[in-house]
Amino acid sequence: MPGMSTRSYDNTVTPRKVAFLGLGVMGHPMAGHLARAGHQVTVYNRSAAKAEAWVKEYGHAAAPTPELAAKDADIVFACVGNDDDLRSVTLGEGGAFHGMKPGAVFVDHTTASADIARELHRAAIGRGLHFVDAPVSGGQAGAVNGALTVMCGGDAEPFETIKPVALAMAKAVTHVGSAGSGQLAKMVNQVCIAGLVQGLSEAIAFGQTAGLDMKLVLEVIGKGAAQSWQLDNRGKTMVDDQFDFGFAVDWMRKDLGLVLDEARRNGARVPVTALVDQFYADVQKLGGNRWDTSSLIKRLR
Repeated sequence: MPGMSTRSYDNTVTPRKVAFLGLGVMGHPMAGHLARAGHQVTVYNRSAAKAEAWVKEYGHAAAPTPELAAKDADIVFACVGNDDDLRSVTLGEGGAFHGMKPGAVFVDHTTASADIARELHRAAIGRGLHFVDAPVSGGQAGAVNGALTVMCGGDAEPFETIKPVALAMAKAVTHVGSAGSGQLAKMVNQVCIAGLVQGLSEAIAFGQTAGLDMKLVLEVIGKGAAQSWQLDNRGKTMVDDQFDFGFAVDWMRKDLGLVLDEARRNGARVPVTALVDQFYADVQKLGGNRWDTSSLIKRLR
């Protein structure tokens, strides 16, 4: 994997038998960190070629179904696309819940709804299993570098079981509440990012229109109260009109859709988030489905 981190791992953590389901841009390096940390890893991916490529890179084993990947595993990690994908790899034919041993923990890193987290938590408990919803922040770079932030919902005991293992691929793994709370925390994260990126877009477009050297200005204001991850990591590329990397607009719209659905359910008011979601729809119309989320500025040029 290009740019694979050389991070060190805690050699006091007891090696576990684990499975990892879903080897996309996030899952591939995340599973890799588990392998490098000394855990026994079995992987599954809907496209078998990706699983074979992972095994070629890291060794260990691949399985043809989630059920077989999860067999005898202490912890089953997953990072798939959406609620339907998650339900399929857990409860569907050949799903992981059919193969997990009693007391095993399923850890879901997918950004999904709080409802599916609660549903699968109940289903797991009914089968003598545990379920932790554990969406991540940090993007592909965070996954590659083993520097993700993980927000976990579920019961305290299984969280404590999975935390030292999950720290192989993260800089922070935090229990934020009951089942579904991890997903709700990720929604809060995406609300913050949406507002920040729109504000940064307007600021850069304003400064450029005013004739300022915006790279210099960003360097200056980045030392003050305007500093943010987005400014530090996306400001200069926004000035240069570069967006062919990072977290895709399509993915952000999926995430903001989850926020808006939850807000309709719980009565929260998120007017700026709803507006920025429509701005991202405008970027999609410009052909920017796979552009980084910082491409919001394209609407202003």
